[in-house]
Amino acid sequence: MKIWKKFSQRLLDLLKGFGNFLLKELKELVRDPKILLGMIVVPLIMFPVLGGIINFSIQSAQEQAQKAVLLVVNNDGGTWSENITDYWRQKFSINVTIVNNIEITNETAAELLSNYNTTRFIEIPKGFSESMNGYIENKTTTATLNFYEVFTGGGVFENIGSSLIDALAYQFNRAVAPDAVNTAKSAIIKGEIKKGVDPAALASLMTSQAIALPITILILLTYSMQIAATSVAMEKEEKTLETLLTLPMDRLAILMGKLSSSIIVAAVGALAYMIGYNYVLGSFTASIPGDTGLDLVSLGLTPSPFGYLLLGISLFVALLSALALAVIMSAFSEDVRSAQSLIGYIYPFIFIPALALMYININTLPLALQIVLFAIPYTHPIIASKAVVMGDYITPILGIVYVSAFTLIVMFAASRLFATEKILTAKLKFKGLRRGRKALTQEA
Repeated sequence: MKIWKKFSQRLLDLLKGFGNFLLKELKELVRDPKILLGMIVVPLIMFPVLGGIINFSIQSAQEQAQKAVLLVVNNDGGTWSENITDYWRQKFSINVTIVNNIEITNETAAELLSNYNTTRFIEIPKGFSESMNGYIENKTTTATLNFYEVFTGGGVFENIGSSLIDALAYQFNRAVAPDAVNTAKSAIIKGEIKKGVDPAALASLMTSQAIALPITILILLTYSMQIAATSVAMEKEEKTLETLLTLPMDRLAILMGKLSSSIIVAAVGALAYMIGYNYVLGSFTASIPGDTGLDLVSLGLTPSPFGYLLLGISLFVALLSALALAVIMSAFSEDVRSAQSLIGYIYPFIFIPALALMYININTLPLALQIVLFAIPYTHPIIASKAVVMGDYITPILGIVYVSAFTLIVMFAASRLFATEKILTAKLKFKGLRRGRKALTQEA
């Protein structure tokens, strides 16, 4: 009985001591503004902003699609071709523009799209009315509408055009006869018509293929920034930075050495993460049929060697700017933990654009959002990855020039910081944090 009482008392004392210490640690962490902002406030802001961007972009695209002119190429000239266009006007209250008797080729399609400032059109082929009459009489034939849409690189907005033609055909079938009209979809890729390629299916495939690169960039940037920040903060925390700066070596060489080593280690870590990620992703997608009937190589939707070169340069300059920025921010920290917390403030500028651009084509966004995304240096590798697939080399080149200029400014600031003694004394002081820690220590 005495043993049980001693054990119970010991357990109560242990739990009480543990509870008091746990409460003290939680109060200390919560009162730290760097941790509070980086781990709690920033995520609470980041994900609503990301969701708002996607929702606003989708709504804007839908509204623009509803207001847009429906371009119809009437190569039939029969009664049923007039009936179906009149039905669309009345049922959907849309502005239908009809162009008669144009043979659809790569050249005429490009001319139509340019003249009417649109990215899609419907062709009522020759024999449409005859096929409709045959279906109404004995249901031996069905009529076909040909749909053409420019493939702009993939994204959630690519489904709008295919959904539109499906809705138009479905509603007309309900009004006339079930299965009277079907659709044949084609994608216009780099000015060339690809028969039988559904733009929506192609966009879905491209979106799934485009997920890996943004994740790689996320891992590479966050890993490298943490490594660079930790390297400088550890030197300050262990008081070895003073010795390092007294060596007979150019301080810019010290800076470049820290940046270069961070890049190498981060690349190895990113490779390991991607191997593990691909294995996990493959476990989930193993049961999904892989044969989609779409060959990206034959469709010309794979980067050229020059495209890969531009993509590599874009990623390198973005990574270099992130590392230099991490070094500057870590110079104002007192220890490793505060350095990592400071770096967390940059993460929203990396995560939000990367997650958004996985599924959204930047060219389909409102102009204001495009400007914001282009202004963020870390979006350009992701933008470049989609641009080089479409054969657009101007966009990545301009991005490289912009990010290089940004990187030079950040590198200049980092080199100036390393060239002075401010690297040893620079700190971000939080008086309220210090008072809170002292009070907690006294309470403990």
